[in-house]
Amino acid sequence: MTDFSDVARDIIESNRYMVLGTADETGVPWVTPVWYAQSDYRRFIWVSSPDRRHSRNVRARPEASIVIFDSQVAVGSALAVYMSARAEELSGADLERDIAYFDTATQAQGLTRRWALEDVLAPAPYRLYRATVSQHWVLDPGSSPDDRAEVTL
Repeated sequence: MTDFSDVARDIIESNRYMVLGTADETGVPWVTPVWYAQSDYRRFIWVSSPDRRHSRNVRARPEASIVIFDSQVAVGSALAVYMSARAEELSGADLERDIAYFDTATQAQGLTRRWALEDVLAPAPYRLYRATVSQHWVLDPGSSPDDRAEVTL
């Protein structure tokens, strides 16, 4: 029997982009890929302009969904992690902790850009965001095409 928790962890650890699903104040959906750093499979952190549509949506309606998958595999063999989350622009102690974490993650990935607190505070063009995940699911490849197995990470 497959341990879907291990599958979910592997997918999260082996990918760099997540698809972030948000909605505006009237419920109009929007999805966008963002590069992420993650901690404990529950904290997903990214940098974005506060003027981007998904950032405006997070301010208006913090409920979000996330999907992480490898888009390079053959059709029919992709595994994905689906998540429900609450997203927010960070401030205060959370901002200080998570910008340091984000910078460490970017360096571990070999990115040359360094990130510091002043890079995500006004008047800088970026802000730091976090989605805190409440539920994770993985598609069960041994069942019907739309059956998801909830996993605990």
